[in-house]
Amino acid sequence: MDYRRLGRSGLQVSEISYGNWLTHGSQVEAEQAVACVQAALEEGITTFDTADVYAGTKAESVLGDALKGVKRESYELFTKVYWPTGPGRNERGLSRKHIIEACHGSLKRLGTDHVDLYQAHRFDYETPLEETLRAFEDLVRAGKVMYVGVSEWRASEIAEALRIADEMGFDRIVSNQPQYSALWRVIEADVIPLCEREGVSQIVWSPIAQGVLTGKYLPGTPPPEGSRATDEAGGANMIKGFMRDEVLTAVQQLRPLAEQAGLSMAQLAVGWVLANPNVASAIIGASRPEQVRDNAAAKALPADLKQAVDDLLAGVTETDPAKGGSPASRP
Repeated sequence: MDYRRLGRSGLQVSEISYGNWLTHGSQVEAEQAVACVQAALEEGITTFDTADVYAGTKAESVLGDALKGVKRESYELFTKVYWPTGPGRNERGLSRKHIIEACHGSLKRLGTDHVDLYQAHRFDYETPLEETLRAFEDLVRAGKVMYVGVSEWRASEIAEALRIADEMGFDRIVSNQPQYSALWRVIEADVIPLCEREGVSQIVWSPIAQGVLTGKYLPGTPPPEGSRATDEAGGANMIKGFMRDEVLTAVQQLRPLAEQAGLSMAQLAVGWVLANPNVASAIIGASRPEQVRDNAAAKALPADLKQAVDDLLAGVTETDPAKGGSPASRP
């Protein structure tokens, strides 16, 4: 496993992170979750990503249990705040009240006294950005949060947060967590150039495009039973944008490239995102330890192989920077 700096901070993260968005607390039993976390640790993964909203807060509890007994200083623990964690009007968003209360809840579920990175899961248009950043700063000063990041923020929102932090003397955000893959490249136009200039890293999710880049979904063929594409509670709605025959046909053309390079299709996909120097870490998810081991072996693709992937997927990739972003109002 190789490690990269997170933004301009001194924090080192494993270039492969283990995330539990659609697995722990919902799809995967606790015993299997522990096995996946153990496999991640054995492969040198030290960075673990979750969020309070995953599986209705259960994912944090499962991850905390899976890491119990592991030396706290030996791994980096990331979580997030924004999406609803209860029915109350203030149990969502990025108000000071919700950020502080949500952080305390996350720490309790994770079984720790601090998280290494606390991320604003989306931008909150209903809260002054100064209020949000001051709440994060107070958590940093209290030692409950080591670093602050964001997720799926637009370039203009990241730039404004950096400006306010500089003016108010707050710690700057060190990372953004966007969706990014060889099929979903919307951050390349605006977000990455800004972040490269400002020293903000990307911690990317869905590097294998919800499993589409593994090649297991075939054009003109119904998705396999039990796959994510058939699981309405586990991501079927998100993956459907990739389940077009023209996309699936283009993905199948990647298989000879992967075979020639001695890579699995998943390793090819993860290696593609790692070839971008602004990416500090690619988040993988897994329901079985062998999936963790396969993905963890991925390395940044050489330039010629990355270009070959780009050429074969030309015409089916999403590059519009207007895609993604945050809800106009709190959910």
